[in-house]
Amino acid sequence: MNLPRDDRRVSTQRNRTITLLSLGHACVDVYQGAVAALVPFFVAERAYSYAAASGVVLAASLLSSVVQPLFGALTDRWAMPWLLPLSALTGGAGVALSGVMGSYALTLAAVAVSGVGVAAYHPEAARAARDAAHGSHTAMGWFSLGGNVGFALAPLLVAAVVGTGGLGATPLLVAPAVVGAALCAAAVRSAGTHGVPAGKDEGAGSDDWGSFLRLSGAVVCRSIVFVGLSAFVSLYVRQRTGGGAVAGTAALCVLYVGGAVGTVAGGRLADRYGRLAVVRQAYVLTVLAVAGVVLVPGPPVYLFVALTSAGLYVPFSLHVTLGQDYLPRRVGTASGVTLGLTVSVGGLFAPAVGALADATSLRTALAALVVLPALGRLLLCGLREPASIGPAVSPPPGSSGHSPHRASA
Repeated sequence: MNLPRDDRRVSTQRNRTITLLSLGHACVDVYQGAVAALVPFFVAERAYSYAAASGVVLAASLLSSVVQPLFGALTDRWAMPWLLPLSALTGGAGVALSGVMGSYALTLAAVAVSGVGVAAYHPEAARAARDAAHGSHTAMGWFSLGGNVGFALAPLLVAAVVGTGGLGATPLLVAPAVVGAALCAAAVRSAGTHGVPAGKDEGAGSDDWGSFLRLSGAVVCRSIVFVGLSAFVSLYVRQRTGGGAVAGTAALCVLYVGGAVGTVAGGRLADRYGRLAVVRQAYVLTVLAVAGVVLVPGPPVYLFVALTSAGLYVPFSLHVTLGQDYLPRRVGTASGVTLGLTVSVGGLFAPAVGALADATSLRTALAALVVLPALGRLLLCGLREPASIGPAVSPPPGSSGHSPHRASA
């Protein structure tokens, strides 16, 4: 059945804007993965200790995650589409300068600047993607996929550039930022309107902080599992399969590739079955899949790594839209928490997983992760599907009032 011309035009514009935002997201999130990928080069060329190298990662990731809710609060007060290209350039500039700074303190400052750029990008980008998606969870899945792809590509990019030219070549790493800034600027133009903060829209509903905090607790549980597996699944699969470095690397690739598939699948499933139903089932799948990773020996472990990846990533974009809809007057804050703060809290538990592995065994440490998605599933009990809020779009110049929110079916 053919769509009316106006509907086709809206659909085409939405797809174009989401595509641009997704590609821009990939360019920005390269810098979330690039700092960790630079660590071996800092150790090799500058003789950084492991503690010093960890400080570099912490300067970028922790600062980025903590200040994201602050930028979210700013975007709740003022619409700032110009922040998208500026933050992309800032994120890239910090990483580009990190390899040519003359001291450890200046290196920390450079990666901290990159972290702030990444932090500034996400709340406004998530709001812009929500506006462009017009209630489509599939569209939000594609936006989230861009970030996952950028993160996964970062080690390859760093290896190609710095592995060839040394730390002195890091200025070349600014290239994705320049491309990302251009894509973000094009996305803002493609949207054709400037979103207004949801809190400024009289049509926005009331904030449900209780549901939002329970959702955030579930996201923290998911984050701890993901960080723990990212850090140790490679070593663990090498032990379980008796393979070498290739076996471990293959497991990590399965974890990331499965995540890309899961992110898109999550949006499509949510459009059909509802967000909370899909999120709850994903947490149940994660419990079973992590148990399989721990208990199943030999090559079948790869199947359970893939299932774990799907369970962790299917709800990824749905967490963001649920958080936005639980806090319809604070969409930026909700985005900053679900995309930033909860991830950082999960990362803080990674040393605890490592300490447990040192005290017992790697298998025991990973077995403990099974409890977390079960706890996350319990936190989701009793939550109700919030009213899905559409874009808050400001009127064209010369007109008055706001376009009404469009609730998804």
